[in-house]
Amino acid sequence: MIEEIEVKNFGPISGLNINNLGKINLLIGPNRSGKTMLLKALYCAQRTIELTGRGKNPRSGKEILADKLYWTFQVEKIGKLVRKPESGALSFEMKETNGSIFSYSFGADTESKIIKFENNSRPRTTNSIFIPAKEVLSLLDVIKIWREVRMEFGFDETYYDLATALTPPTQGKISKTFIEVRNRLESVLGGRVVYSKEKKTWQYIQGKNTFDINLTSEGTKKIAIFDTLISNHFLTKDSIVFIDEPESGLHPDLLVELLAIIGELAKYGMQFFIASHSYFVIKKLYMLAHSMDMSIPVISFDFDGGAAVSDLKDGMPENPIIAQSVKLYEEELAL
Repeated sequence: MIEEIEVKNFGPISGLNINNLGKINLLIGPNRSGKTMLLKALYCAQRTIELTGRGKNPRSGKEILADKLYWTFQVEKIGKLVRKPESGALSFEMKETNGSIFSYSFGADTESKIIKFENNSRPRTTNSIFIPAKEVLSLLDVIKIWREVRMEFGFDETYYDLATALTPPTQGKISKTFIEVRNRLESVLGGRVVYSKEKKTWQYIQGKNTFDINLTSEGTKKIAIFDTLISNHFLTKDSIVFIDEPESGLHPDLLVELLAIIGELAKYGMQFFIASHSYFVIKKLYMLAHSMDMSIPVISFDFDGGAAVSDLKDGMPENPIIAQSVKLYEEELAL
């Protein structure tokens, strides 16, 4: 599990140092303040750790990282990620609960080769995943062609990794907790999403009716992603999941139930990093922090490139999302 992060001069982020991260971590703040940037930076680091030394991959950790940063942030050279060259190099450090450290640093003139790099994390078989705001089930072939054939910027690496992870389900047993989660997800969907090997397409099955995945809502496809990643064994007890704007495409009822399921998965052992603009997300996570007696750190970004850290277990933080909700309520009372 990721326990500490320190980031300096990275895109819109001037500097942040966060200790004691939890099983669920919430990122909030204005647009362009660094929420998604941090999510992607953490994902690139975690995925590099997981892929290093796996299978017959001959690449070193620094080569895998450079490739991840290039295709995830889609810049002509990774040195473009440096916030202010005159302020020094970009630096990133991540510590895990087992004491291992993953860190790197590079300057604005860096093309694709990272020199300062450290990774003493142990090899592992677990997988992390990044779930973007937009659903991908109806775009899998397009995403793969764009990345594997055209080799051009378009859908970033998080989309490609997710498209690759959403392979047709494999056989095998899953844990009791995952079975219970899948049952809850199916209940939320009002049916189930399956892959037809015969037609080579995703389908939504509701009772005796079968629909092409393109005819279902974005919310249905988004919920189905979780179910698929569990059923095909890509996600396991120790996986880390990064979610950008879970509220996108989801009705509040579905969103609240999804967050409740995330709470159960966090209790089971998984770790989550969630970036959001939604009052429903903040409120539901606040309630989970108290009902489950769980620390849920909140990283609140500002336009200056910094961030303040609070804990939902200690109360609702001051933030523009809640402030705007209160403002609208006051305006309603004044009508």
